[in-house]
Amino acid sequence: MTQHVLVLNCGSSSIKFAIIETTSAKLPLQGIAENLGAENSQLRYSYGQDKTSLKLTTNATHKDALHCIEQVLKKFDTLGSSLVAVGHRVVHGGERFTHSCLIDDAVKQAISDMSHMAPLHNPANVAGITSAQAAFPNLPQVAVFDTAFFQTLPKHAYLYALPYKLYEQHGIRKYGFHGSSHYFVSGQAAKYLTKEIKDCNLITAHLGNGCSITAIKQGKAIDTSMGFTPLEGLMMGTRCGDIDPSVATFLIENLAYSANQVSALLNKQSGLHGISQLSNDCRTLEQEQAQGNQQAKLALDMFVYRLVKYIGSYLAIVGPLDALVFTGGIGENSSYIRQQTISQLKHMGFSLDDKLNTEMRFGHSGFISQPSSKNILAIATNEEWVIAQDTIKYAFQA
Repeated sequence: MTQHVLVLNCGSSSIKFAIIETTSAKLPLQGIAENLGAENSQLRYSYGQDKTSLKLTTNATHKDALHCIEQVLKKFDTLGSSLVAVGHRVVHGGERFTHSCLIDDAVKQAISDMSHMAPLHNPANVAGITSAQAAFPNLPQVAVFDTAFFQTLPKHAYLYALPYKLYEQHGIRKYGFHGSSHYFVSGQAAKYLTKEIKDCNLITAHLGNGCSITAIKQGKAIDTSMGFTPLEGLMMGTRCGDIDPSVATFLIENLAYSANQVSALLNKQSGLHGISQLSNDCRTLEQEQAQGNQQAKLALDMFVYRLVKYIGSYLAIVGPLDALVFTGGIGENSSYIRQQTISQLKHMGFSLDDKLNTEMRFGHSGFISQPSSKNILAIATNEEWVIAQDTIKYAFQA
């Protein structure tokens, strides 16, 4: 009998879900419950080519959404009866969780205890776990942590130059995020290179609304751009990325910002959206730039410039590079961003094949470099498959 895993990715106001076949990675059913807690809460899902939208109750909770997802599964009886486990994306695992694990009361409490390090994510993850346990009480539930892939970072890379007691007493350090994506595409890159992952030196750039870049040496992460929270590092859709910390104190002391207002500014009002004053969507900005919008051009120029700087710095630490990998919604699909990035790396041995760069989009993966170039790959990520695989691995351990 075919077995499936239910994969859940719970945000503060949404639940992305997918049913994944455990042997083939096929997704017969996937969807999203969105605008939870608001008047226009809804559930959208696709089954094959059929797409359906359902209105949820006003101010629907995660529990309401999971109940609706459960009812949807009952419509497709063979899917519901073939579920063997539930896998949860959990954003922050701190130093406690170095790999995925079966969820029990102690694990759920530990995830909750780390909410102060990911206040926008971990509480939603816990809400999703609690709701899924109620909806599917007989299925094992597994937590898959964004941060686990980065537990191989050396101490000199993950520590901040702050008083050491802040790390010892409060765990203030770099943790990294998008771990499932970086793990997946690094493994795929090794296959394209026909090498063992342990023999690969890679730079993987996950570029979407959230962006992160990782240096991988001999198959292990040795540095990454996101830090204590997902705010650090590259310029993103609405997040500022790297910034002088004194900007925050200036806003508080001179412009009467509250701490919450500073957090909202840096996380939700900055990045591509803040600079362009138009949108956080790279596609929109590329269209606007083509029509002469200078703010859109500036936003994209800044995005590329900061990405190039990170690639250059990671080239210095990974050793002889096997491949540079682009992934994520922008990395996989924006031939423009890839072209602009590589054009600034020619002096470092990179050159793009324009035809391949145009072709490798919308789910197509492969080399986009010229034969004389250092290897460049565009790889469609599959975080859900990583979660599903780990769920099967850890759900039935004795």
